[in-house]
Amino acid sequence: MSEQDETAQTATLRTPIVAVLGHVDHGKTSLLDRIRGSAVSEGEAGAITQHIGSTAVPLHVISDIAGDLVNPDDFDLPGLLYIDTPGHHSFSTLRSRGGALADIAVLVVDVNDGFQPQTHEAVDILKRTSTPFIVAANKIDTVPGWNPEEGRPSKVAIEAQSDRVESDLNENLYEIIGQLSDSGFSADMYWRVQNFQKNIGVVPVSAETGEGVPDLLTVLMGLSQRYMKEEMEIDVDGPGAGTVLEVKDTQGFGTTIDAVVYDGTIRENDQIVVGGLTEPIVTDVRALLEPKPLSEIRTDEEFEKVDEVVAADGVKIAAPDLGGAMAGAPIRVVRDRDVNDVITEVEAELAEIEVNTTEEGVTVKADTLGSLEALAGTLDEAEIPIMRAEVGDVAPRDVRIAETANESTHQTVLAFNVDVLDDARRMAEQEDVELFEHDVIYQLIEDYEDHVTGIEEAQQEQVLENITRPARFEILPDHTFRQSDPAVVGVEIRGGLLRRNSRVVDFSGDEPERVGTLKTIQDEGEDVDEARTGERVAVSIDGPTVGRQIEEGDELWVEIPEKHAKILEQELTEDISADEREVLSMYLDKHRDRDPFWGK
Repeated sequence: MSEQDETAQTATLRTPIVAVLGHVDHGKTSLLDRIRGSAVSEGEAGAITQHIGSTAVPLHVISDIAGDLVNPDDFDLPGLLYIDTPGHHSFSTLRSRGGALADIAVLVVDVNDGFQPQTHEAVDILKRTSTPFIVAANKIDTVPGWNPEEGRPSKVAIEAQSDRVESDLNENLYEIIGQLSDSGFSADMYWRVQNFQKNIGVVPVSAETGEGVPDLLTVLMGLSQRYMKEEMEIDVDGPGAGTVLEVKDTQGFGTTIDAVVYDGTIRENDQIVVGGLTEPIVTDVRALLEPKPLSEIRTDEEFEKVDEVVAADGVKIAAPDLGGAMAGAPIRVVRDRDVNDVITEVEAELAEIEVNTTEEGVTVKADTLGSLEALAGTLDEAEIPIMRAEVGDVAPRDVRIAETANESTHQTVLAFNVDVLDDARRMAEQEDVELFEHDVIYQLIEDYEDHVTGIEEAQQEQVLENITRPARFEILPDHTFRQSDPAVVGVEIRGGLLRRNSRVVDFSGDEPERVGTLKTIQDEGEDVDEARTGERVAVSIDGPTVGRQIEEGDELWVEIPEKHAKILEQELTEDISADEREVLSMYLDKHRDRDPFWGK
């Protein structure tokens, strides 16, 4: 036997890590509940998963659920480890060596709703991280007329339906396949897919009835066994490597970290290096706590202390000084290595999570490294610059940083899935710093963009208020009320918007001749600030004398400074009325007859 064959025989295969993603309410947790036989969603507010957890499902359990579809003798892999990511949470939180932690993903899509905003968000992340995935088209039992039968394979279940139900379901399924195509993925029903590396398999399922769940488990095990077996080989005795899922207080243990170990072994009393908010944390493992099989780390209060954890598995680690640990950060066991080398390794991995910042931009806070990275990526696509981006709750320091932005639209803090400390909120109110809080990335950015639009519209209104508006008017015959100092005459507005304190010119010749300043406007004896096309008003003009510089019947124009004319034509065309645009065009034509580049 060759040395290579011997190595292949003795290599330990770890459990493939499966991430479950999808839009809120599309049934991610219900699907996992069905697989693990628990009812996590029933005990949580709104039946929406609020935190990341992990569930190990051994091969024999998968075989029991999948029935004839999975023969345990055909598989070397020990089962599947599910990472249950909440609907609002980016699975890019889960990282290993700078990449996505998950080996494969399940994208859960409600067969009735199809792609929703968070579905698109999940697909973008899967694409960005090059994570292979399959689609679980959930809730097939809700198609009107569906005849359910607990736990049967989906192809069998579909063929047992009436022609109308099968037709309605297929219409919905192919709508999802079309939406995948729009996102750049070739997809088909899983039983028609020949090459899962080139095509996405769609598995119809019902978390409610269990129909299609055997198929889902079979496809996941089959794909992992066929395409990922080599990647699952680990040095079981090597120093453990993992990722922080959550940092939390655990009764009797103080601050602990929920983690997924994806390589090697972590043992009680091991020295570990954990990525922290300010710097790597070096500490010693006091206890390793595991939930009972088929139960969730985050819901099971009864933990079992174990001596060691072998990849891949979820574990709760109790150790001193974990208060500054950061979700999404790496965990490394030191063991026989130099601790400084391990610290450097952790720092290098953290440095890979780059957020491009500029001198001017918004301030961003997020709950984990992965969500910070995902949020920064989405902001970049939306061309929103970032001045500062960090993990953690919003503190007064963040408000002070946001306050220093030059642009009013950037004097904001975007807080994703984190708390805002009370003193930070008070300071934001005092300093006019806007706080945007949400646990859905696209909603957070949408709220911010609405805010920016509001500011820009207010600024536009301010500009319009301060800029000279186009107008032309005619002095009416027999409407001279005073000849001079100032001249008071009746006029009709021929076009545009006439305002008080406007300079007035006579443009009957080749060049405009300034005749004075229109000081006041009166409409039926009442002082008004402006008059529009068609209105007849009395105006006072400081400067000219009726019968000398101006005459009854003359057409006069508001004098528009060249800079104002340029802004009106190039930036504010849509913000002024059609008759103002017409007067502006006539005014520009008069100037450009003698100077073609005037106002350009």
